Amino acid sequence: MSNLGFENTDTILMEERLFPPSPEVVERANIMAYMKSKGFDNYENFYRWSLEHREEFWNDMARELHWFQPWHTTFQWTEKPFFQWFVGGKFNIVYNCLDRHMQTATRQKVAYYWEADDGSSRTLTYEDLYVLTNRLAKALQNLGVKKGDRVAIYMPVTPELVAAMLATTRLGAIHTVVFGGFAASALEERINDARAKVLITVDTAHRGGKLIEYKKICDEALANTPTIEKVIVFKREGTEVPMQAGRDLFADELLQDIPNDTVVPCEEMDSEDLLYILYTSGSTGKPKGVVHVHGGYAVGVYATTKFVFDIKPDDIYWCTADIGWVTGHSYIVYGPLLNGATGVLFESTPQYPAPDRYWSVVEKYKVTIIYTSPTAIRGLMRFGEEWPAKHDLSSLRILGTVGEPINPEAWMWYRHNIGRDALPVMDTWWQTETGAILISPTVILPLKPGSATRPLPTIDAAVVDKDGNPVETGKGGFLIIRHPWPSMMRTIYGDPARYRTYWETIPDVYFAGDAATIDEIGYFRIQGRVDDVIKVAGHRLGSMEIESSLVSHPAVAEAAAIGKPDPVKGEHIKVFVILKAGNEPSEAMVQELKQHVRTNVGPIATPDEIEFVTALPKTRSGKIMRRVLRARELGQPLGDVTTLEA
Repeated sequence: MSNLGFENTDTILMEERLFPPSPEVVERANIMAYMKSKGFDNYENFYRWSLEHREEFWNDMARELHWFQPWHTTFQWTEKPFFQWFVGGKFNIVYNCLDRHMQTATRQKVAYYWEADDGSSRTLTYEDLYVLTNRLAKALQNLGVKKGDRVAIYMPVTPELVAAMLATTRLGAIHTVVFGGFAASALEERINDARAKVLITVDTAHRGGKLIEYKKICDEALANTPTIEKVIVFKREGTEVPMQAGRDLFADELLQDIPNDTVVPCEEMDSEDLLYILYTSGSTGKPKGVVHVHGGYAVGVYATTKFVFDIKPDDIYWCTADIGWVTGHSYIVYGPLLNGATGVLFESTPQYPAPDRYWSVVEKYKVTIIYTSPTAIRGLMRFGEEWPAKHDLSSLRILGTVGEPINPEAWMWYRHNIGRDALPVMDTWWQTETGAILISPTVILPLKPGSATRPLPTIDAAVVDKDGNPVETGKGGFLIIRHPWPSMMRTIYGDPARYRTYWETIPDVYFAGDAATIDEIGYFRIQGRVDDVIKVAGHRLGSMEIESSLVSHPAVAEAAAIGKPDPVKGEHIKVFVILKAGNEPSEAMVQELKQHVRTNVGPIATPDEIEFVTALPKTRSGKIMRRVLRARELGQPLGDVTTLEA
């Protein structure tokens, strides 16, 4: 975790626009129904109640799911920072995603529309997914996979990837999904850290029109993975690939003798039994294996999907993330399936074969809820408003963003061009470590561009100084959460000492690593990672705010700001800028952009250097890696870059 031996951040981004919710939407909202059941029609009063009655709230949420055996203690926190939820409860998340729906009309409902890279598609009902999951679970069982074993999954976004996760979990085994764009070295490192027994992959696949040789990459990684006993290969494209006798097995051959009516009973898991390990990179050292468990994680993602996205039975919900990230785990697979929702699985990229791919998918499947990243939105802004205008987006009713703070300019573009100046934008804040959304609007709250608004029920969030004291309204500080929530990670796999740092950096609270502010109406705005704060002449500026001021210029598509050592000011600001199509780099443009920031924000945030670039280093989930820019600029070691886009 970061060294907090510095003062709080200054805020330079002022945003006063508020967009009230539609009374009709508020009246029909899932969260309003729950509030009224508790005697509330005002969110502020309800939120205060939830802080005092968090166990009652989470008990209510947990009772909406199926438990083989009920819990005897809702929450236990005896050995800080380690805690437990729903102690004594017996549960399996897959039973709740699939089996319980087999007794209802959801059985014949569409679970997923799958959109392949080339535009072809498949439709799977809940029953189809149940059948595929059970057959694959039986195949894994036949190979000796049992409760507690680790199974690595390295695949493109396909229905088979979802089934591989669910089949593993059905047996009580633990999956670790490795994003399908990672290189062999990253795959090898994750397999070895988890000590995985089986690897599930495909022959080859295309993403954004580019060939990815999955099996070849696996073979390279497997040269140094002694724990792997078997490799299951799905024939995604039917490409001929090398198969090692005794180790490698084609999925279709494994499944051919397993009948469609096969049912492998769900393993009855303790609420606190491991569900999955997902690796997230730190600024240094090896990736961290974040551990999530069956009971609390399921309850958290179930409730947040229901309330944040206001899921209704007839919704067509699309989270555009890759399943290899936590967003995909929580809001493509587990959250929607727990709610019996219909989702879209998307194998391709936002700009392939053209910059209207997202909007064509919305139109094709009549998507009602879209959940995407600020990076994708800013990337599509570069191509102009004419691309979304080509498509009928009238099916949409809720927009969402995830992955990093969204600047007001991108928020307004999204609302105007995709949301018809009417739809609510759910600007969500959460992390791999939190498992589920913690700070976010719901459809009953007024919205402010660039603000994640309020903490969700029971989430005791605050902005504090380095000693843990609340900062003044509007003053930047460190975002912390004071009390655990059910979906939070339980540890770092094999490294509990690394987990403790989340609770010890600022003693006895969860420190998220982000800088934030709270405004006069109690709304949170995330300023960016603490590591990305720039110290200029005694002022501490969040990189996101500097970038937002630049992106508000009509010629700028994206910007990334870093601090460079300065003998007078401590640091000076350098910004890397991507221009929108039709704008050319020039010295005149440099001066125009500097003047734009000076006029709109003030001299303190004016960049000293502006460099025009055509691309920025990003993680494969779309976050700008400012530390990589800074390290390159200063000639320093890059640290862990396994999540960096190729």
